[in-house]
Amino acid sequence: MSGEAVRDGAPGEGLRERKRRRTRQTISDTAIALFLARGFDAVPVTEIAAAADVSKPTLFRYFPAKEDLVLHRFADHETDPARAVRTRPPGATPLAALERYVLDGLARRDPVTGLNDLPEVLAFHRLVYGTPSLVARLYAFQGRSERALAEALGPGVRARLAAGQIVAVLRILAEENARRILAGESAEEVRPEAEAATRLAFEQLARGIGTE
Repeated sequence: MSGEAVRDGAPGEGLRERKRRRTRQTISDTAIALFLARGFDAVPVTEIAAAADVSKPTLFRYFPAKEDLVLHRFADHETDPARAVRTRPPGATPLAALERYVLDGLARRDPVTGLNDLPEVLAFHRLVYGTPSLVARLYAFQGRSERALAEALGPGVRARLAAGQIVAVLRILAEENARRILAGESAEEVRPEAEAATRLAFEQLARGIGTE
């Protein structure tokens, strides 16, 4: 999400991949800085490429659409719910694993949960939720998250239906947290009700789609 630093390379990562990752980060950071200063629609892609010292074709190799310059920070987390299900402890149900995933995210103020009041994160959320084209494209990333989660839950339409409900719940929880913080509440003020809403949401999911 916003303000992410380039992390050290993963073990075994080659020089070429590290350079690609750093170039991608530089392009995105440059774009977001320009968008925050002047607005998403006011900044052309050619200006971003020039400011990042890359060609326009290079920029589009990393980010096929202008919106991806911002939303890749959501896309980088789109398989996290599926991973929470696949790596759950023995005996834990998928819903229990997902509830723990959300509660852990709230505890560490993960921007994906909406429960983060750092100025740079607030500015990022204002940019995203205040730009209709970004909101529209965000739903495409959520669709991919839904498909990945359905695969982790198992075959068949039942898994797809469950994944759709779960991803919708995760979106609503995050949007509500972000809405309250953007309205002026602190993360610490919002956290107790965010945790309670998470538990309520998963209780409702358990009654509606079961726990297996």
